[in-house]
Amino acid sequence: MNEVLWNRLTAAQLGALAARDAVVLVPVGATEQHGPHLPTGVDDFLAAEVCRRAARLAGEHTGVVVTPSVPTGLSEHHMPFGGTLTLTLPTLHALLRDICRSVVRAGFSRILLVNGHGGNMTALNALTTELTTELATPIAFASYFSAGRDVLRETLETQDGLMHACEGETSMMMAAFPELIRPEHLPEAHGPRITLPAESSDPVYMAVTFDRITPSGVAGDARVATAEKGEKLLSGCAEALADIIVRDPWDKLGGRG
Repeated sequence: MNEVLWNRLTAAQLGALAARDAVVLVPVGATEQHGPHLPTGVDDFLAAEVCRRAARLAGEHTGVVVTPSVPTGLSEHHMPFGGTLTLTLPTLHALLRDICRSVVRAGFSRILLVNGHGGNMTALNALTTELTTELATPIAFASYFSAGRDVLRETLETQDGLMHACEGETSMMMAAFPELIRPEHLPEAHGPRITLPAESSDPVYMAVTFDRITPSGVAGDARVATAEKGEKLLSGCAEALADIIVRDPWDKLGGRG
C-alpha cells in the first residue's frame, strides 16, 4: 500500500507526487476539553484519521498526500474548563498561510483544508478566500463531518450530526483510539443538544463560553456510543471526503497545475 503521509515520505517522493498533480490534504483540528471521558486531542486525531483513510481511498484514482495535522484551532469558548489550547484568528491565518505556501512552493497546486472542529468552521470559510487570494492558488475547504453528514444521520441514535464529546465523537474514538477512552466516566458523559454556530438558523450570534451551555463539557449523549458506530462513521466520512477529492473541485476553478 502506498504511503500517504507527508512526513513519512522523502523529498524526492513528494516531488514525484507534485509532478503527478497530487492533492494535498491539510487536517485542521483543535486541542480542547472533551468532557470527562475523552482526551483533549479528539478533533485533531479524528480529522487526521479521516484524512488518512480518505487518501487511501482516493489514491486509487489520483495522487494524494496528507500533511501533518494542525493540532490547535480556535477554542476560546472552551478555556473555562482548562486543558485547552487556543489560537487567535490572526495566528491561525498566519499558520495556515505558511503551511499552504510551503505546499505550493513544493510544487503542488491542489490543497484541501480538512476541518475537524466546529469552532473553526466560520473562520476557515473566510480564511480559504483570503489564502486563495494571497497565494494565487485556489484553496478548498471541507469539514469532514459536513462531508459525511448523511452517514452521521443514518448511524447516530440520539443526534443528527456531530456535537461535542458526543455519541458520534465518542464512537469514532472507540473505533480508532480505544486506549484513550476513560470508560469509567461514560455514565456522566452527557449534556444538552446543540447546533454548530456555522449551521445555526439563529439570526443573532454572540460569543458564549461552553461552560454556560453544558457543565459537563459534553453536548449530546456519549452513553450510547459504540465502536461499531464509530467504524461506520469513520469509513463513511472518509468515503465522502474521497469522493470530493476525486470529483476535483479545483478543476472548475482553474486550479490544476
